[in-house]
Amino acid sequence: MSQTLVIEGVQLLGRDSADIVIENGLIAEIGTGLSRSGARVIDAAGLVALPGLVDLHTHLREPGFETSETVLSGTRAAASGGFTAVFAMPNTQPVADTAGVVEQELALGEAAGYATVQPIGAVTVGQKGERLAELGAMASSRARVRVFSDDGFCVWDPLIMRRALEYVKSFDGVIAQHAQDPRLTPGAQMNEGIVSAELGLAGWPAVAEESIIARDVLLAEHVGSRLHVCHLSTAGSVDLIRWAKKRGIRVTAEVTPHHLLLTDELVRDYDPRYKVNPPLRTQEDVFAVREGLADGTIDIVATDHAPHPTEAKACEWQAAANGMVGLESALRVVHQAMVETGMLDWTDVARVLSAAPARIGQLEGFGSLEVGRPAHVTLYDPSVQGVFTEADLHGRSHNSPYLGRDLPGRVQWTIHGGTITVDGGDLVAELRR
Repeated sequence: MSQTLVIEGVQLLGRDSADIVIENGLIAEIGTGLSRSGARVIDAAGLVALPGLVDLHTHLREPGFETSETVLSGTRAAASGGFTAVFAMPNTQPVADTAGVVEQELALGEAAGYATVQPIGAVTVGQKGERLAELGAMASSRARVRVFSDDGFCVWDPLIMRRALEYVKSFDGVIAQHAQDPRLTPGAQMNEGIVSAELGLAGWPAVAEESIIARDVLLAEHVGSRLHVCHLSTAGSVDLIRWAKKRGIRVTAEVTPHHLLLTDELVRDYDPRYKVNPPLRTQEDVFAVREGLADGTIDIVATDHAPHPTEAKACEWQAAANGMVGLESALRVVHQAMVETGMLDWTDVARVLSAAPARIGQLEGFGSLEVGRPAHVTLYDPSVQGVFTEADLHGRSHNSPYLGRDLPGRVQWTIHGGTITVDGGDLVAELRR
């Protein structure tokens, strides 16, 4: 059960200071000098109020891989990072390619309560790329799936990709593509470039990403359907999306926090925490994706939160799994990479981490702080600085690339539908029902 809350003196986007009253899970009033009898008062002086963050790209692993993460542990990690909604990728076991599995994921999220879980359906059966999954059944299920992806695998067959785009057009769905030509990346271990040559590791060339994006934006234009590009990572990819948008093609794109900050130079120590797909790229690519996010070419930041058990990362580089956890650190990394550099302000942060992902995924009730809307709120302190440690991680896996790194800011409160999930910087151990 949500309680009545009065948030006092918070920096609200577009105004210097305001109070927010939350009643019955909704934003009841925004103004100054507000009060409610019996309400809990949150002193938010110095804090920034953001609409609850929304992640369009999260791996929750359940069902099937609960040693890495569960819906409960993953949404606890989400809440600690300021997220009030996550879109769950379908690479579970069984794969989320039927109405039954996506409805199971939805129910697990509802039971956990820390964040809204919106399932993403697989594009193809078993994510094998051979035939379309039950897209219509998932769309009309209780989960109301609108985003479909084989993430982790590219929908490589152009005919299947075309058919998928045609199918989801009927209900304004979107295909979220993992842009990686598998014929160009066999055995790839890191970005193809100077560092891979010096280390003798098989390279993952930029063109493997860019060639799929080029093909898919043309398919989307031909069909007139919506395409979303997952975890864009190269300067050339930014150019392609910019070109496609100028043509009026219905394409959106995301960048991960790690591609905004980290480079392939980190691979020199062979630390598997930095092994990820797509790989960390060059400093030039980092600058390009930052610029693309700043000018609106890239629509959103999405975490690609990919938890793995210790043994999958505590091994030699070539045997290690790809992926990084990112829910707890995302807002702080965006703060460092984009706000401290002057490339985004807090209104922009609200757009790329809340409003735009909610719009792309057609998630109702998220993405804005307005009277009458559900009270999904993140209160963030931008004035503090601290070393990111394992104490900051609240999921089952600790494969973060930021451990030991100084990051700005701290999420002080996360409020999901009027229920406090992070209270004064501490994750709430048990939610009030």
